[in-house]
Amino acid sequence: MRFTLLIPAIGFAAACNTVAPIGGTDFNTPSYQAQREAQLAGQGYTGNPLLGPAEVSEQQLGAPSTVTPLPTGENADLASATAAALAGTSAQGTVTPAPSPVEDPINTAISDEQDFGAVSDRRTIESDAALIEQNRQTYEVVAPTAVPQRGTDGQPNIVQYALNTSNPVGTQLYSRAGFNLQAKAQRNCARYPSPDQAQIEFLSNGGPQRDRKGLDPDGDGYACGWDPSPFRSAVNN
Repeated sequence: MRFTLLIPAIGFAAACNTVAPIGGTDFNTPSYQAQREAQLAGQGYTGNPLLGPAEVSEQQLGAPSTVTPLPTGENADLASATAAALAGTSAQGTVTPAPSPVEDPINTAISDEQDFGAVSDRRTIESDAALIEQNRQTYEVVAPTAVPQRGTDGQPNIVQYALNTSNPVGTQLYSRAGFNLQAKAQRNCARYPSPDQAQIEFLSNGGPQRDRKGLDPDGDGYACGWDPSPFRSAVNN
């Protein structure tokens, strides 16, 4: 008896428990609820059938039925030009050339006299002859003048001394007395920065006849190996 009472109770609970299908709120309608209750009760339904999950997805997520047509006429030309400008190309598909670089004003001043093609366009034999004649008229010959004399500043002029002498280095003209003259000259000559300075000091203290500081041990008149040959060669040349 108890078992027979449970069956109608279970059927009634199942009929009242409405399961919400997967989808949107379109299924919460009186038509859907009536169809659902008829299916649970085993009765037929003459309305629109229920949609399956796949059909629901196609209706809710499918592409729109209409497609926007491509522009034509002037609108097509405008769209093509806009797309070409954004892509960096012209409307015919060729690459838009880059703007030419700005000419450097400094390079324009460089002479092109070494460019035969550039010169031949503006120079002729007659124009060159006229230019040569113009240069001849403006040519000026400067007469040579005497070489200025070197100032002495109160010191002996070693250039003049070299030109006034003729004996080579090492030829004794003046007598020297003493012991270890070469060692003494080597020690004393080390005090001067150059042979020219030593020769000036030598001539300022009685040279070449006298050698008070021991700078000319061989008596040739030239102190500390000073050589007058370069000065003589300069005059002869």
